[in-house]
Amino acid sequence: MLIAIIIIAIFSGLYMAWNIGSNDVANSMSTAVGAKAISLRQALIIASILNFLGAVLVGKHVTDTVKGGIVDVSSIAKTDVMLGFLAALLSASIFVTLSTWKELPVSTTHAIVGGVTGFGLIQGGLSAIKWDTLGKVVISWALSPLAGALLAFLVFGIIRFFIFAKKEPVRYAKKLSPIFIALTIFIIFLSIFMKTRAGEILGFETTEYVLISALIALIAGIIGGFLAKRFSGKGYEIVERMFRRLQIMTSCYVAFSHGANDVANAIAPVAVVLAIAWKEIDTAYLLAFGGFGIALGILTWGYKVIRTVGGKITSLTNTRGFSVDFSAATVVLAASKLGLPISTTHVVVGAVVGVGLARGLAAIDLSIIKRIVLSWLLTLPATIITSILIYIGLSIIF
Repeated sequence: MLIAIIIIAIFSGLYMAWNIGSNDVANSMSTAVGAKAISLRQALIIASILNFLGAVLVGKHVTDTVKGGIVDVSSIAKTDVMLGFLAALLSASIFVTLSTWKELPVSTTHAIVGGVTGFGLIQGGLSAIKWDTLGKVVISWALSPLAGALLAFLVFGIIRFFIFAKKEPVRYAKKLSPIFIALTIFIIFLSIFMKTRAGEILGFETTEYVLISALIALIAGIIGGFLAKRFSGKGYEIVERMFRRLQIMTSCYVAFSHGANDVANAIAPVAVVLAIAWKEIDTAYLLAFGGFGIALGILTWGYKVIRTVGGKITSLTNTRGFSVDFSAATVVLAASKLGLPISTTHVVVGAVVGVGLARGLAAIDLSIIKRIVLSWLLTLPATIITSILIYIGLSIIF
């Protein structure tokens, strides 16, 4: 029986990782594809490689958070805990699969939270659930997209006012490009230092990481300023070309960061099952396993949600796409440091809406927004109910 549970858990983890790749790839690559900075095929290949590297090199192991942060498992039998996390994994996977099939971006993290909650409800009742965790998830439904929308609206507004509203937009773009380059590099390096194992290994204080990132950003800004002078011509098209490289850079960073952070949604429940069965496990192999599954999901079904976020909500250009990516990376970094519950998926969708609103409400396809919001609201109840049903079925079988 134990061997059967372990085998099912491993394949379920691969299935969940595939789902994460197929749905969450839109977080990083949708705007680059929508703005035609890169082709869909290029986006899928780049994202699969960077997600895998992010998962393997700096992937976070958050088994303890998933195991104890949502449900109190101390009084639950070990076999029931294993079956419960297996049910959570399968319920989340099924929900994300259906969402991806309908080309809707959802939070895989919230799906896992809902799955674990369902298992906790049937095993320990209402008292077993840590309602403060669930409360944070509900708060993030409003907080994440609003923060993304507000910052993207402001960033794109600055670009419009200081560049596009001028008689010589290319000249002003060349003047301001070092600032945009420096800010982008600053956010990327600060995120790498403060959100990954790399930062933990280096062991510096937050202030030191800020100074190091600022120094690297300053150097990048100076180099970028010289490179910007090589652009010749007039008109908005030249400005869009200048921002294209920045947009590709931010998209690649978000892809790498996604692999590092969200791989835990697939491997943490598997790690719980294996830890109970074998006491000690090497998470490096699980990270590689999860990274492979994410890459596989990107290459097979990744195009579906990219089409929704990158093209169906509002039309995107390179400046708009840069505004989305820069804002999403900034909001996620700030929220991580403040300990606020933020869904990258929700932030990116909110940022796309914010950029669209900067051009007026008519620029937004409200029917798509309604479908996306409905899928977000359904995430918890759907995964809770599915998890309960799967857990009952597994309990009967095992």
